[in-house]
Order: sequence, then C-alpha cells, then structure tokens
Amino acid sequence: MHKPFNWKIFFILWVAAILATLAVLPYAFEMQSDIIALVPISLPALIAIQIVQSGILFAILIFIGLILMKRIGLSTPILDAATNGETYADKFSAILPISIALGVTASLFIVGLDAYIFQPALLRELGDKANSLNLQTSQPAAWKGFLASFYGGITEELLLRLFVMSLFAWLGSFINKTSDGKPTHIIFWIANILAAILFGIGHLPAVSVLLPLTTLVVIRTVVLNAVGGILFGWLYQSRGLESAMIAHFSADIILHVLLAL
Repeated sequence: MHKPFNWKIFFILWVAAILATLAVLPYAFEMQSDIIALVPISLPALIAIQIVQSGILFAILIFIGLILMKRIGLSTPILDAATNGETYADKFSAILPISIALGVTASLFIVGLDAYIFQPALLRELGDKANSLNLQTSQPAAWKGFLASFYGGITEELLLRLFVMSLFAWLGSFINKTSDGKPTHIIFWIANILAAILFGIGHLPAVSVLLPLTTLVVIRTVVLNAVGGILFGWLYQSRGLESAMIAHFSADIILHVLLAL
C-alpha cells in the first residue's frame, strides 16, 4: 500500500525550483547577452514569462516524479523526516560529507578529463576552431556562478533524477523487478545512465553554435555532462534525492565559482 502523497514536500520542491530558476538568471543573461539583446520583449516581461513557464513545468514534473519515486522505492529522507515532525539532523549529517566529497571529485575529474583527453584531441581534429570552447565574451562574477549553482543542484536534479531517472526505472520495472515489485539494480543503473546521457545530449544545440558536431565533439559533450550525472544518480538511488542535490551543487561551486568555467 502506497503512502499518501506528501503535499508538503511537493510545495517545498516546487518553490525551491522557482527560486533556483530566478537565481540562475544573472548568470544566464550574461552568458547569453547577445541572444537576450535580440529578444523583442522587455527584460521584466522575459523574467515573468520564465517564472510562469518554470512554475507550470516543474509543478507537473515534481508531482509525477514524487509518485514515481515512491513506486520505485526511493525517497527524500531529509524532507520526509522534516515534514513528518521527526528529527532530520542525523540524516543530514550522514549524507553531507560523502555528497560534498563526491561532488567535488566529479567536478575535478570532469576538468581533468577535458584538459588532458578531449582538448588535445579536439585541437588535432579541428585546429584553431577548438579554441572556440574557451573563448567567452564575458566571464560571470563569482556571485553569479554561486547563484547558478542552485539551479544545477535543485532544478536539474528535479528534472533528471526525480523525474527522468525515476520514470526510466519505473518503466524498467515492468521488464525486470524484485519480489516486492521494485526495479532491480541493473534497471536502476540503466535508468541512471540513460538520464545522464540525455542531459549530455541536451547540451548539443549550445555546443553546435561554437563547433561543428563531429563524432568527437558529440562524445565529449555527452561524456563530460554524463560523468557527474551518473554519480548523482547513484547517490539518489543509495542515499536519497537530497544527497544528489548536494553533490551537484558542490560540483557546480567548483566549476562555476572556484574555476569560473
């Protein structure tokens, strides 16, 4: 028998998603200033449209995601405890160190993989065109990168782990499930990898503006974006959604604040 839907968790995650969407705007507007300048509406109107669209989208995704999450046996342990009036300090302290450590490790691995494997290969294949990846018209301030990290840690995890990975795992449970009806470990891993790959594929349109989408460019884009996603997916499965969020946020702090990438 499934537990009743927890509306408190729904509204907490929904408000967090909207606030994170607002938080990323200074970073996004600076990185896409040329495109923003061509939009035929005022900046306040653009922000309002973004809020409304995000609010509707994430209301749907979070609602479905929470239902699927329970059906596949995963959880939000900290929010579960907090909304049920239970102590959550021990749950938070249990996941915080490993989540931060793995998030930082993921970000450094991504940077090293790109610097020592993909960048030299791109230079050999594309020559000077490969330098387009490193040329930016502006470098967002650290505070903008910090705010943008909430978007990665919250909204991207709600989309990719709570919704996409949960959906794939739930669908996979019809093919291979345990005695209690939950997805098997192999199904969880397949769902995890597919969600991470989709995240990487989603970056291809932006990359195509800078480089031709050769096989190497596609592989680089997918791999660099999927590395962290697979790790965050494992944390979601093994320690809960909040652990994946903390790890993703920690990785983005390294990438967008300390390294300013």
